[in-house]
Amino acid sequence: MGAPHNKKRYGEVWLQDRISLSLLELQFLREFVILSGGWAWHFLSPEGHTEYKHAHDHKDIDVFINPKNVAEVMCILQQRNFKKVWTRYDHLQSDENFRRYEKTVETKTGKSIRITIDFFVKQDVPSRIVKDWTIVDPTFLLSLYSNIHSSDKCWAVQSSIKLLAKNIDPLDREELVTIPKE
Repeated sequence: MGAPHNKKRYGEVWLQDRISLSLLELQFLREFVILSGGWAWHFLSPEGHTEYKHAHDHKDIDVFINPKNVAEVMCILQQRNFKKVWTRYDHLQSDENFRRYEKTVETKTGKSIRITIDFFVKQDVPSRIVKDWTIVDPTFLLSLYSNIHSSDKCWAVQSSIKLLAKNIDPLDREELVTIPKE
């Protein structure tokens, strides 16, 4: 579970270069992955939203991959110069086969950004198509914050819990990217 947010930092935004470069890399994987975590919330959020750091997490890209697509995804990652990164989670028992790949890219301004892709091999992940992307179904996505994802304090997660409790689909809801008043 994520740590409580420092409300004094509300209003901070993700670098546009991080968003753009991550989206570029995701385009190559689009047909083979199901987006999870912050990127699922990103596409559930209204188009053109402000990329607040506390709305959803863009530190990494979380994806689920059907076992039949693993070889294709690994080939694409290698072609795109991603390298396997070992983590403390690699040897833990889980239902999902976890792998992390990273690469460093240079922005137009000369700054380096590390793009991290965490992928979980799993069949039959509940999903839906949103804005031409396959994402984890929001109800299932919320269940992943007890074992896979850690940013459960982000506004999108907290808002979606409330919306789904009222049987309201969180898709395109402003609440997902609105600074909480509380």
